[in-house]
Amino acid sequence: MNFGIDRLLADPALRRPLAGRRVALVAHPASLTANLVHSVDALAALDDVNLTAAFGPQHGLKGDKQDNMVESADTVDPALGIPVFSLYGQVRRPTPAMMDSADVFLFDLQDLGCRIYTFLTTLLYLLEAAAGTGKAVWVLDRPNPAGRPIEGTTLLPGWESFVGAGPLPMRHGMTLGEMGHWFVAHYGLDVDYRVIAMEGWTPETAPGFGWPESRIWVNPSPNAASLNMARAYAGTVMIEGATLSEGRGTTRPLEVLFGAPDVDARAVHAEMSKAAPQWLAGCAIRECWFEPTFHKHAGALCNGLMIHAEGGFYDHHAFRPWRLQALAFKAIRRLYPDYPLWRDFAYEYVFDKLAIDVINGGPVLRQWVDDAGALPGDLDALAGADEAAWAADRAAFLLY
Repeated sequence: MNFGIDRLLADPALRRPLAGRRVALVAHPASLTANLVHSVDALAALDDVNLTAAFGPQHGLKGDKQDNMVESADTVDPALGIPVFSLYGQVRRPTPAMMDSADVFLFDLQDLGCRIYTFLTTLLYLLEAAAGTGKAVWVLDRPNPAGRPIEGTTLLPGWESFVGAGPLPMRHGMTLGEMGHWFVAHYGLDVDYRVIAMEGWTPETAPGFGWPESRIWVNPSPNAASLNMARAYAGTVMIEGATLSEGRGTTRPLEVLFGAPDVDARAVHAEMSKAAPQWLAGCAIRECWFEPTFHKHAGALCNGLMIHAEGGFYDHHAFRPWRLQALAFKAIRRLYPDYPLWRDFAYEYVFDKLAIDVINGGPVLRQWVDDAGALPGDLDALAGADEAAWAADRAAFLLY
């Protein structure tokens, strides 16, 4: 199969509209061709492309920034001599001066298929900055490694943020190219938008279900270290809003349901299996121990549960990571009613709301966890209606 960048490089006809125009590229470490050449270098080597600028999203063009709210500075590419603008530094929306650097903006980011992964919001902000200016935005499309499944409640009005670009569920099941079309239609943007689509992407085909076996995994951000993480992320990202460890400071971050020095993982697993065994389907879950070298519980021995949505344990359509993580929170709350579960801190530049609510685009999930009388079926009913509505909404924008 071919990703959007590979098709653009191989077909001069696709590049013809770029003739005589200045081109900028939004990229990160996973912006690679099939031969592992970075998109910046591949485009700069073409005689018919005038590459005048590059942009880096959260974690930077080089992917060197480890944590959230660690900003990157503007710089100059030492080999090409072009400016490299940071979209996660002094600003998160492109400034007029940044937009003046090019006429066409190529967006070549590997996404995880989750509303909270900020590359999605960066695409929206770029589209909004280009709207009404005559400038063009092209997405060089890449796979959604989580595939087509939809999961989670819809972000509520007034809860928009850098991790909440609009009324989407947590797991939206679309590529960035498809999401761009949805943004343009939903927000009524007057922008020259196009997608260089993939060839041969089959998101319902085993065993990859979204991620082709022919392509190696390269971290799009420092803690997105595997396909297993990408599949689990729509659930495990919620731990960023909890006092529990998500495994940062270990070699397998965001692949655990939790880790803590004062929580009995086996007891939590048993409580989860008792409360909603169907929500544990599609993966293997095992007890684990780890000692983070930094971040939450650094230097402390943590007991936790690891997710394996991979190999013979993985059932693509049964695996529901958002519900699985919610169930882990619920089990901890039942076993430890007074546990200080929710972390109160500034999360992605939102200072007046709990992080867990910012992550979920509203308080529904936290309220369900904290309500002693709330049952799994109650959350299923809330999310199920939103998931059905999104399936209908997105249908007209699917390209594959």
